[in-house]
Amino acid sequence: MKPETRNPRTVGPEHRTPSPTAIFGALADTRRQHTLVYLASKPAAISLGDLAEYIAIAEDQASYDWYQRILVDLHHRHLPQLVDAGLARYDATAETVELAVDAASLRPYLSIVSDDE
Repeated sequence: MKPETRNPRTVGPEHRTPSPTAIFGALADTRRQHTLVYLASKPAAISLGDLAEYIAIAEDQASYDWYQRILVDLHHRHLPQLVDAGLARYDATAETVELAVDAASLRPYLSIVSDDE
C-alpha cells in the first residue's frame, strides 16, 4: 500500500499554517494582539460585539463611543488583515469571528506579546 501524501496545491486555505512573517505582521498592532489572544481563549466563534467589548476594557476605555469606534476599526481594518493572514474567519453578515488556526500554534507568539505587557 502506498502512503498518502499531501499536494500543496490541493490543500485548502483552512489547512495552511500561516508563516511566522504573517503572524508577526498580525501582531504588529495592539488591537490585533488583543483579538488573537481573545480568540485563542474561545472554543468557538464569538460575536463581534463581545470582541469589541473585550478590547475596550483591555484599552481601559470602556465607553459606548469607544466601543463603537472599535467595532468600525475591527470591521474595516483589523479583521480583514487577520483573514488575509489566514489567522481568523470573519462572517460580516452574522457578525461572528473565530480563529482559523489551531490555538496551540499561536501560543508561542502570543506568549511573546503577553511578556511585553
